[in-house]
Amino acid sequence: MNNSIIPGILEKEWSEIEKKIIQILPVTQNIHIDIIDGKFAPSATFLDPAPFAKYARQAYFELHMMVDEPVNFLKPWAEAGFKRFLGHVEKMSDQAEFVAQAQLLGEAGLAVDAPTALDAITVPLSDLDVLLFMTVKTGSSGQQFDSKCLEKLEKIKELHIPIEVDGGINEDTIHLAREKGATRFVSTSFIFYSQMPREQYIKLNNKLKFKRG
Repeated sequence: MNNSIIPGILEKEWSEIEKKIIQILPVTQNIHIDIIDGKFAPSATFLDPAPFAKYARQAYFELHMMVDEPVNFLKPWAEAGFKRFLGHVEKMSDQAEFVAQAQLLGEAGLAVDAPTALDAITVPLSDLDVLLFMTVKTGSSGQQFDSKCLEKLEKIKELHIPIEVDGGINEDTIHLAREKGATRFVSTSFIFYSQMPREQYIKLNNKLKFKRG
């Protein structure tokens, strides 16, 4: 299973989102968009899917839904061109329904926040297209990577689906996550809190080609 870096975007204004999309598209089509509704976490992000349609043919957008009842967000974001949907189990009343509805529109994944135990997932893991683990508490970018969250990955490292990690991924922490079985790595602040996001993406991508040491 191929390892991949996915740039993450968490913003309150479309202008900032669009700027980052334009910055990163020359080096990757995979883009991870975070949305927060102010219920899952105190902060809130830009929540209008319509402007993303402009870039849907160029980008492979995945939607990370830190929202109450993510199943209600599926259709409008799919109509804007999103192809992968990651919903948090903490604010989801029916995991089976979410997975079924998401798979009608694209790829379906469940997301688990840093403090949440793996057994909070009630559907068979084999039903998922991807599983996302937070390595920070959801709500904001720029937090410090918590290696304790990787203990959950140990329990499922033989699972033959992509395992995605999100939070504090940089040149040093990416190897820790990969060694525990992660195959996709969402990086937000490391890439975009820089004057050269493309170069940061390339730097991180190159790290995956070599073993630590």
